[in-house]
Amino acid sequence: MADGRIIEKPLDLNELVASIIKETAEKGAGALVLFVGYVKGRVDDSEVSELDYEAYEPHASRMLKEIAEKYEKKEGVLNIRIYHRVGDLKPGETTLYVAVSAKSRHQAFQVAKEALEEVKHRVPIFKLEKREDGEYWVIGNGRRIKRRKAPGSPEQS
Repeated sequence: MADGRIIEKPLDLNELVASIIKETAEKGAGALVLFVGYVKGRVDDSEVSELDYEAYEPHASRMLKEIAEKYEKKEGVLNIRIYHRVGDLKPGETTLYVAVSAKSRHQAFQVAKEALEEVKHRVPIFKLEKREDGEYWVIGNGRRIKRRKAPGSPEQS
């Protein structure tokens, strides 16, 4: 069962893994690859205090599910789940989960990598990185663009 959606709370990874294994072991799966992204505490020698994630819903959830369904059709793949958190997250908090169960480890790793890159580049999820040297919009390829304050805003002074 492919699944993908925006979530607000962290997942129980033990529960996720057990659920996928139970669902796919008898169908011939022999590997489960799990990618977990989390907030970095330092970027470019600056301390990160928070990442604010927002998603354009319900479109973002629909796209995550479509990506999961697309990759579940790949040969040897028996299950894929993609979940992305939103909200104000602190360093060390989990942000993104990609779980792929397949007949072989090679298939599982390859599909997890491909699906992850597609999520990063296509899904309308926006993140604002708050650091000691300012605020930066983070683009899907990891590029950072310094946030400009609106003229006359209290933060401008």
